[in-house]
Amino acid sequence: MSQLNIKQAITKGETSLGIEFGSTRIKAVLIANNFETIASGSYEWENKLVDGFWTYNLEDIISGLQTAYSEMKQEVEKKYEVTLQTIGSIGFSAMMHGYMAFDENNQLLVPFRTWRNATTGAAAKELTDLFQFNIPERWSIAHLYQAILNEEEHVPRIRFITTLAGFIHFLLTDHKTIGIGDASGIFPIDESTKDYNESMMRQFDQLTSAKGYPWKLQDLLPKVYVSGEEAGKLTAAGAKILDKSENLQPGIPLCPAEGDAGTGMVATNSVRKRTGNVSVGTSVFAMIVLENDLSELHPEIDMVTTPNGSPVGMVHANNCSSDINAWMGLFREFSQAMGYKADTEKLFSVMFNKALEADPDGGGLLSYGYFSGENITGLEQGRPLFVRTPESNFNLANFMRTHLFTAFGALKIGMDILTKKENVEIDSILAHGGLFKTPLVGQKMVAAALNVPVSVTSTAGEGGAWGMAVLASYLMNKDADESLEDFLDQKVFKDVVAEEVHPDEVDVKGFENFIERYKKGLAIEQAAVDNLV
Repeated sequence: MSQLNIKQAITKGETSLGIEFGSTRIKAVLIANNFETIASGSYEWENKLVDGFWTYNLEDIISGLQTAYSEMKQEVEKKYEVTLQTIGSIGFSAMMHGYMAFDENNQLLVPFRTWRNATTGAAAKELTDLFQFNIPERWSIAHLYQAILNEEEHVPRIRFITTLAGFIHFLLTDHKTIGIGDASGIFPIDESTKDYNESMMRQFDQLTSAKGYPWKLQDLLPKVYVSGEEAGKLTAAGAKILDKSENLQPGIPLCPAEGDAGTGMVATNSVRKRTGNVSVGTSVFAMIVLENDLSELHPEIDMVTTPNGSPVGMVHANNCSSDINAWMGLFREFSQAMGYKADTEKLFSVMFNKALEADPDGGGLLSYGYFSGENITGLEQGRPLFVRTPESNFNLANFMRTHLFTAFGALKIGMDILTKKENVEIDSILAHGGLFKTPLVGQKMVAAALNVPVSVTSTAGEGGAWGMAVLASYLMNKDADESLEDFLDQKVFKDVVAEEVHPDEVDVKGFENFIERYKKGLAIEQAAVDNLV
């Protein structure tokens, strides 16, 4: 679009805004109705460990929202010489799962408990056994039930539970709603009704009935919406919160709030059955849209949904890129000590490309990038670890391949359950995340790990905030009865070129050898956890 056309689109409100609360950054992205990014803004933040819980405080949540919006608004003014007063549609997304509980006056009862907290093991196990449905420790219902088991004093006063995205949506619209993808990280979803599973809700109420709480579970949870439905409008109070300059006008429609897994699926066009995506960052997860129900319960597989309610098998590993980043920091220190100032992008590119020169299995080396515990491999805590034998082929290429392989080690174990035990067929995987900024290398590693073609598109770098803006655009710009899959295929991604890498047979065999070594070496990692404090 030309400068003039974009300016007219902004003035007429022919735009969509997505704001996503990630684990380290809040990002706002404004797009035109051709899905081109017009402007963006961001706010850096970090979770904190407070009284045994990983959390973000309310002040940072609000100030981060306002800062990201303000930066985006200022970019609009600078580039297009127009003050942003209206937007066609808005959507909010955030880290899935977690626990935000409010009283009858909508006051937060305990600090926000994020997905990162591994404090709900007893509750998750009991609910999994009760429902015969995997309830991960991260899920909101696990947090609620653990609070019940712990007899926390705030539980009788709860009147509303939601996720971070659901809270932001409520704050700005006064509507207690949630998108179905994010809802699937609160409580199990019934695909046929596109709502919470009623029989499981009754089971939960029976389980807690002796406590005499003045609520039923259904009373506490946000109402479920699917993509394309309007889930409220920006209130006057909400407009003042979002835009401190008070230029933004109320009445803007909002699409359902979503989780970051859902926006990742949208950003990679992975909502159609038999497709999937891999999102790489501090953690790594794969989302595979399923054709059929799984034959049995697997604790390693989370059952969630796409933003339009299709069932998804989610493999989530807590650890991925942190250890690689730490080693890159060490190599940067070395280069500086030698008198060279290494550009970050070049450093990653050079080091990652060394992995392509390595032995297929990494030369007998082994590492675990476990900064925290890993549920897939049964580790309650983590210790970053690098191990080799005297016979290992210890060189830089093998060192880098090993660290890239291990970033997908736990993910591989979970994915093998889907592909080898459940015979789930996957046509393609779309990958996104910073690890794929270096062309080819990350794709080859994932293709070797999962033994499926792996693609990266130009839009994958746009991230979840852009994906959320696309969901907001779908609310306003879809044709009658147009599915989200068709909207993405025929409009959003129609002219997007994907760079696809097919698995190399030698790499696949090499990764299989590596993963066997990885499994056997878990006892070493456990010993490090037990003895290194």
